[in-house]
Amino acid sequence: MRMDAEPEIGLNAPSPLLSLPAAMPDTAPALLPDPTLARERDLDALAGLLPFDARERLAVLLTDEDAATLKHLARSGMGANTLRALASDLGYLEAWCLAATGHPLPWPATEALALKFVAHHLWDPAERESDPRHGMPSAVEDELRTRSLLRVAGPHAVSTVRRRLAHWSTLHRFRGADGPFKAPRLRTALSLAVRANRRPRARKSARAVTAVVIEKLLATCLYEHRLVDVRDRALLLVAFASGGRRRAEVASLRVEDLVREAAVPRDPADPDGPMVAKLTIRLGRTKTTTAEDDARVVVIGRAATALIDWLALSRIESGAVFRRIDRWGRLGATALDPQSVNAILKARCARAGLDPALFSAHGLRSGFMTEAGKQGVPLPEAMQLSQHRSVQQAARYYNEAEIDQGKAVRLIG
Repeated sequence: MRMDAEPEIGLNAPSPLLSLPAAMPDTAPALLPDPTLARERDLDALAGLLPFDARERLAVLLTDEDAATLKHLARSGMGANTLRALASDLGYLEAWCLAATGHPLPWPATEALALKFVAHHLWDPAERESDPRHGMPSAVEDELRTRSLLRVAGPHAVSTVRRRLAHWSTLHRFRGADGPFKAPRLRTALSLAVRANRRPRARKSARAVTAVVIEKLLATCLYEHRLVDVRDRALLLVAFASGGRRRAEVASLRVEDLVREAAVPRDPADPDGPMVAKLTIRLGRTKTTTAEDDARVVVIGRAATALIDWLALSRIESGAVFRRIDRWGRLGATALDPQSVNAILKARCARAGLDPALFSAHGLRSGFMTEAGKQGVPLPEAMQLSQHRSVQQAARYYNEAEIDQGKAVRLIG
């Protein structure tokens, strides 16, 4: 079984490359370039971020101005994940606007159009039972489903709507246009729609990858001299022990980001006890930091040793730390992509007898914080390693870890 197989992204859409003119008297028919093909070439600026079929699809949905904006953002150094999400959301907005109004997305957008977007995506299922006109019209819904852009059966997740509105606003700024996104009526409408929305916030990983789960996954990495097992062991341990790193951060880790430090005591209270390996990892640009922040985390013990062993066995001395390994066990020159990190975790879950559908790479992050809460690690100390910016978000994992240990859930025995 290939451990680093990358999940397919269903973004298939036909894209005519050439079109024939209606008639050309006294001459042979000539082939004229279709604007779609030109946009596909423009979107090649995003070749490292978007799969080829995604570029084809976006070329159909986007305008020339949209493609130019994305090229500008790619050159400006915007984070890969942010740019990928922004391009996807722009394609959705263009398709929705065309289906809802019959016209391409206007720049700047009107307040009425932004209000219509909220009304179409955040609605009350109970209200729709009595009023079929409530929410997204069926014709708009059918069009978006035909394009494979709409998959949910009910209202959208609040986080998805907020993200698309934020990206819509960002695109206005980069186009030098003022949008309606700070208008009081829009903010009020969004607040009321969020209250009416009954869809619970979906977890990025249904189950947290806690220490117990990690040990089960490591038990499937049996062979100490097989590249794929040594790589996956190091990947899982480092991703967890370094604070629950995001999959993009794991995939982008480079040898140049690692600093070998002097060994440290396994137990700080016993300085004369056994010593363990220590590595410092420079995070570079992440979701919450920039390269200028010079954010760093530390791993010691098993995680550090596993990473050192992987680099020694693979003979990687520079460049990407975690790389593709083909079905014949040959090491590639290119780094894993974030989707492959997720696929590796799920494949190891399957081998360990766990349901892969319940776990994702984000479970490493939530699992680290959950485990820290269970073991009584102070929240600021855990956040220093996880690099969470929000105390509220980080504390949520602690609360969930401790709630079944308290007296409140045992009031009636």
